[in-house]
Amino acid sequence: MLDGRKDLGRRACHDDGMSDERRNLLADKTPFPDDLDDRLRAQLTFLVEVDQLKTILRQSPLAAADRRENDAEHSWHLAMMVVILAEHSDEPIDTGHTVQLVLLHDLVEIYAGDTPLYDDAAGIDQQEREARAADELFNLLPPDQAQRMRALWDEFEERHTPEAKFAKAMDRLQPLLLNWMARGGTWRTPGVTADDVRARKAVIADASSSLWEAGRRLIDEGEKRGWSRRAEPTA
Repeated sequence: MLDGRKDLGRRACHDDGMSDERRNLLADKTPFPDDLDDRLRAQLTFLVEVDQLKTILRQSPLAAADRRENDAEHSWHLAMMVVILAEHSDEPIDTGHTVQLVLLHDLVEIYAGDTPLYDDAAGIDQQEREARAADELFNLLPPDQAQRMRALWDEFEERHTPEAKFAKAMDRLQPLLLNWMARGGTWRTPGVTADDVRARKAVIADASSSLWEAGRRLIDEGEKRGWSRRAEPTA
């Protein structure tokens, strides 16, 4: 069963002039038995590789501990929010499909890294970095699953479907809740104002008017309490 699957990382090389040297995969540290089914080998290799999501730190503080959350915790929290808050969607959504979107949306950050919401400079090449990472990571899977995962990731990024809009809304609402619990959190980032927070979070309204109303209420109250900066008056 050696149809090239054993060297799965070779498929992950970019087509933009990069070296043929493949990325070292986590599964390389303890190779699977040679007689393992090829399809299952690819699936297990992918599942081991995405364990790295637990190591990608975000800027948001946890409500339950004095540390920043990681991407795996963030994705789990979004999935829970979809299940609990789906009834607030302005359009009917397939909850299971939406859960799939939020569970995989940040997997690309394993290779592309996290891009802080309020870091405009870091966001300049974010789309390009994450698209390359999607090509590399999802292609570790068998072709049919690689295509499915990439389609789901593209759906989330494009935000055309009700499910993708709601998934994105959860992606914006979850850190808002954590920042509220932290009495500011990333709202206190130097140079960031309450108006900046409102602008970044306004996408929630594309999926749920009621959740955006609640989100604005928290942002407004946080500003009143001094947890975020007021915008400087224009001349």
